[in-house]
Amino acid sequence: MLQLQSAFGVLALLLIAWAFGENRRAVSLRQAAIGLTVTFLTALALIKLPSLAHGFGIINDAVGAISAASRAGTSFVFGYLGGAALPFDPKAPGAAFILAFQALPVVLVMSVLTTLLFYWKILPPVVRGMAWLLERTLRVGGAVGLSTAANIFLGMVEAPLFIRPYLAQLTRSELFLVMTGGMAGIAGTVLVLYATLLAPLIPDAAVHFVIASVLGAPAAILVSLIMVPETSDKRTAGALADPRGDPRVAFIDSRVAQADPDIHASSTMDAIVKGTTAGLELLLNIIAMLIVLVALVYLANAILGLLPNVGGAAISMQRMLGYVMAPVCWLMGLPWPQAVTAGSLMGIKTVLNELIAYVDLSKLGADALDPRSRLIMLYAMCGFANFGSLGIMIGGLGTMAPERRGEINALGLKSIVSGTLTTCLMGAIVGVLS
Repeated sequence: MLQLQSAFGVLALLLIAWAFGENRRAVSLRQAAIGLTVTFLTALALIKLPSLAHGFGIINDAVGAISAASRAGTSFVFGYLGGAALPFDPKAPGAAFILAFQALPVVLVMSVLTTLLFYWKILPPVVRGMAWLLERTLRVGGAVGLSTAANIFLGMVEAPLFIRPYLAQLTRSELFLVMTGGMAGIAGTVLVLYATLLAPLIPDAAVHFVIASVLGAPAAILVSLIMVPETSDKRTAGALADPRGDPRVAFIDSRVAQADPDIHASSTMDAIVKGTTAGLELLLNIIAMLIVLVALVYLANAILGLLPNVGGAAISMQRMLGYVMAPVCWLMGLPWPQAVTAGSLMGIKTVLNELIAYVDLSKLGADALDPRSRLIMLYAMCGFANFGSLGIMIGGLGTMAPERRGEINALGLKSIVSGTLTTCLMGAIVGVLS
């Protein structure tokens, strides 16, 4: 019955996307059907085929190796605060774990690895292959297909750098697709961090995060084309001339143009230094945002706590958001008693960020969410769709395409909705298959 509930949720979420969309009569049912089929078959292949599952086991081992390498560095620098052997016996289980010194520094290592993979020309061919596949299966422009594929590995600002010279020429639908792809995925620099947080709670968490990143590409295309359908015959996939005359532009199979990522390193050591600098900025931002946002949630709950109790318990921000998002979680296939708890996680993820939501998920007891519900929530929260990310996206895209700044601002809030619906759709599909 829960699988049927998830199947109903898939259709209901697509209807919600249609209701929030514009120019509803222009939605192509054929394209939507193809998009849903490709998304479902991708999920089925990645989750159910034993051979692919075995292949993703290598990714799980790689994530473990990266986590162990990061722990070696933090132990050397911070001693027992960074994960080295304790010089005393802890009084409470888990009290020795310090987020800022043990888990978060993984961001530094991943930032360096990503920079090196780009400098060594290993990652770009993989991204181009994904773009080729998306263009031929879902019939989207090669430029936006490339940006969406890059979101599997990169963040919402880094991925559009691949098509920076073409952002000004994108149609409104293509521009919205680029924004939805950014909101519906997470960067590779934080994937390992989230996997480390949930590894004790969800078996092979790293594998599922990688699957969610890959699955987010066709799902984002499906939802974005329903909410802002393509009404122009022009697609940014032809051999377009670079309006800025950038000599770095190269052509992929004579149809898709790509601008090299903005990673200019003169040597491997220079790439390591630049990756470390970028990772340090990201790490400090994460730590600062965590401190501020957790403090704001505490203050909000303190103010709400002044109100009379409801149902024998104090009113809190998490409780209020839980009731608002609970029906959406039910549509993904969660039993109603667990939907309120899951809804509070979705609310925190949307208003604050997914890191805080994953931290809260890692602290939940076995009685709060069953294993199936935890897995669904892993996928449902695997995206950057929150108000903080919206500011980052508007600032980044507005700088890269200043002539489209007004349109980017107008599509901003809609992109949060589309990104959230995309990750919820992934959660519902996983519910059908679980």
